[in-house]
Amino acid sequence: MKVQELMTHHVETCRPEDMLARAAQIMWDHDCGFVPVVDENACLVGVLTDRDISMAAYTQGLCLADIQVASAMAAEVWTCRPEDTLVTAERIMRDHQVRRLPVIEGAGQVVGVLSLNDLAREAQHERTSKAKELTTDEVTLTLASVCQPRLPSLLATNVH
Repeated sequence: MKVQELMTHHVETCRPEDMLARAAQIMWDHDCGFVPVVDENACLVGVLTDRDISMAAYTQGLCLADIQVASAMAAEVWTCRPEDTLVTAERIMRDHQVRRLPVIEGAGQVVGVLSLNDLAREAQHERTSKAKELTTDEVTLTLASVCQPRLPSLLATNVH
């Protein structure tokens, strides 16, 4: 199965110059915890999670309306393409300990998002079908990898 068959197709995005209050509103309105950040050409430049927003408010000591997305977003982003297999996307998630992958085309335009939740639901569906492309064991391994604590050196920040 290909990523394009399982991904969320309609994805809300924000811009680096937007305030975190806008990103938080997008997450609230669309019941999600992840927003891709795009430039003026709709190309992916980062991602923002609900945790990123919380930690930015805590570490900067400011209201969400006073913090730009650029200061909280992750600029190092792993992606997949619509034509990639679910196995390939799952391997990217596992290797990089991420729960969601922006799906991009062309020069980096966001066309969807694939989540670990999507993979888990598909693996459960495949348990009762003849197709065994994605197993619950593989999804369990990916979840365990994603949930593994990162090394303390990777978590070091300048908290004042």
